[in-house]
Amino acid sequence: MSNKGSDTPGPGHNLHGDETKDEDVTWERWQKKRTFVRALEGTYGELVKELLNQPRVYSSKDWKWKGGPQNFGKKIINPQVVKVAQSVEAHIDVVAPNGHGQKHGHMNSAVFYILKGRGHDIHDGRRIDYEAGDALVVENACVHQHFNSDPEEELKVLVLKAKPLFLFMHMMFQKVVEYPPKDPVPGHEHFVPSEEV
Repeated sequence: MSNKGSDTPGPGHNLHGDETKDEDVTWERWQKKRTFVRALEGTYGELVKELLNQPRVYSSKDWKWKGGPQNFGKKIINPQVVKVAQSVEAHIDVVAPNGHGQKHGHMNSAVFYILKGRGHDIHDGRRIDYEAGDALVVENACVHQHFNSDPEEELKVLVLKAKPLFLFMHMMFQKVVEYPPKDPVPGHEHFVPSEEV
C-alpha cells in the first residue's frame, strides 16, 4: 500500500509517481519520519555554546540493534541522535553468518571500515571482497548489496558518510531495489549481533 500524497509515514511513504510496494518493510527507519538535518535556531552565540558543550565520545553500546534477522544496524552519530554533527553520520552494521542486506542505491558515497569478519559487496554487478582491517568505498549513486562470506562469523562494519549533507543539498534520490531478507539464515535462526568490536 502506498501513502502517496500523505504526510503520514508508513510502508511506501517514500515512493513517488506510479511506484507501488508489495513487500512489508523490515526496519522501522523505513516506516517512520526521521530527522535528516536539524533546524539551527537561536543566536549565533547560543548555537556555538551548545555545540561546544556536546560530548565528543559516543559509545556504540548506548544504542540498541535494529533490524534483523540477517542484517542489523545501530546509528551512532547523525543529526537525529546527537547534536554534534549536521553533515556526517556514522553507524555500525552487522550481517549474520552467510547473510546479506538490502540491495539499494543512494546519491552519497560511503566508507566502510571492516571491524570483524569477511564479506563481499556487489557494486553495479561487480563483486568486491574484503576482510577485517580493510576499508571499502561505496561510490556515489552505486547500486550495491552487502554479503557476509563466512558461514560461522558475523560481519561487522563501521559506516561513515556525508549523507545529511547530500540530503540538505537535495541530492536525496535513493532506492531500495530488494529489501533485506525476512527469514534468518538456516542454522543461525537465533543470531544476535555481539557488542564486541
